Amino acid sequence: MNIEMAINTLWVLLAAMLVFFMNLGFATVEAGFARSKNCVNILSKNFIVFAVSSLGFLLLGWGLMFGGDNPIIGTKGLFILGDIDESVYTLSANVPFWAKFVFQLVFCGTAATIVSGAVAERVKYISFILFSFMLTLFIYPIVGHWIWGGGFLSQLGFMDFAGSTVVHSVGGWAALAGVIVLGPRFGKYDNEGKTHPIPGHNISLATIGLFILWLGWFGFNPGSTMSMENPTDVAHIFMTTNTSAIAAVLTSTFVSWAFLGKPDLGMTINGCLAGLVAITAGCAYVSVLSALIIGAIAGVIVVFAVVMFDGLKLDDPVGATSVHLVNGIFGTLCVGFFAKEGVTTLSSSNGLFLGGDLSLLGSQLIGIVVVAAFVLPTSLFVWILLKKTLGIRVTLEEEITGLDIGEHGNIAYPEFLSRKPGYAAFVSDSSKKKIKIKEGVVNEAYQGSH
Repeated sequence: MNIEMAINTLWVLLAAMLVFFMNLGFATVEAGFARSKNCVNILSKNFIVFAVSSLGFLLLGWGLMFGGDNPIIGTKGLFILGDIDESVYTLSANVPFWAKFVFQLVFCGTAATIVSGAVAERVKYISFILFSFMLTLFIYPIVGHWIWGGGFLSQLGFMDFAGSTVVHSVGGWAALAGVIVLGPRFGKYDNEGKTHPIPGHNISLATIGLFILWLGWFGFNPGSTMSMENPTDVAHIFMTTNTSAIAAVLTSTFVSWAFLGKPDLGMTINGCLAGLVAITAGCAYVSVLSALIIGAIAGVIVVFAVVMFDGLKLDDPVGATSVHLVNGIFGTLCVGFFAKEGVTTLSSSNGLFLGGDLSLLGSQLIGIVVVAAFVLPTSLFVWILLKKTLGIRVTLEEEITGLDIGEHGNIAYPEFLSRKPGYAAFVSDSSKKKIKIKEGVVNEAYQGSH
């Protein structure tokens, strides 16, 4: 028995389990930040999205991502449900084929899950399923090939160790496209453009989800070594990952306290996630001190990004675009600034702040622009296609009563039903775009598409 291979395989599969467990973290964060009437829908989407993404990655995505060294797209061994020729794939870790596949699969599932929260509380279940399938079958694997599969961005020197761009920015751009095409939730913005906060129903659930995600990140980042041949590297990545997270917790808490008047727990949760996203690209390339700085800045950025998206009338119920898109971009840029040659055996370049020239930063900028130029238009096309065919938004009646009833026929908290207001008792006046509810009249346009 090859002991080295056995240890590496155990590590990769353990890390994959931790990343898989992040599905529960995303489900509980999103459910906590949503209203109780949409809780079943959120939980169900987080179930179905992993199944759908697994199928897409199995059918074609893996081959597009790792099938040979064509600079644009994988062209070899595209379908792996028959005989497998491992020699055609560019991922060459010293573990069995299916261990490689499973580890990459859970990353693919994470990218799709990011979209779920951003489009929450108004997207049609079937349309979300179909978009997730297209994202993981086609969009995510192509970007993954460019960066991790031997494609042209990796050849240009672009560096993204664990996925600030490949996973988080891709999911973030896809989420932003969905937010744009869907429009905001009913009641989020009034006719004068004023923002009305829509608080989530269970901050306890969201906090539990945050800690699950934080734990999962110790598989996400250190596991990307796909090897235990150098335990020092793995330990370093653990440390940079955690250090960025704790710095972002502190800065997001104090910045929200200073600018919003209170230390908002929702901002702290998203701050921690922002620190984790931002360090993901450079966790193997930067020092612990640099990780502290990166996380501290990420915690500030996420607070103002949430405010910015609200100001632009882009309604993201959980802040996914602020966390994953904005800080995915920021973290990718940080490699160009903070990379330190020799900080691990995986780091071979210096960033601009540590004696390097502009070449690495330039490669990072090119990668960010190229990924945006591909993922955003492609995602917009898929969302618009779904809008013109199946429709992507539930009816206004379903949105007001809750997607749990409209989409699933049940509710998360049936014992509370007798105490809830009569959401179903309303009449729509389409000519004046008024919605009459038992408790009063909301004089707002319904911004969305069915």
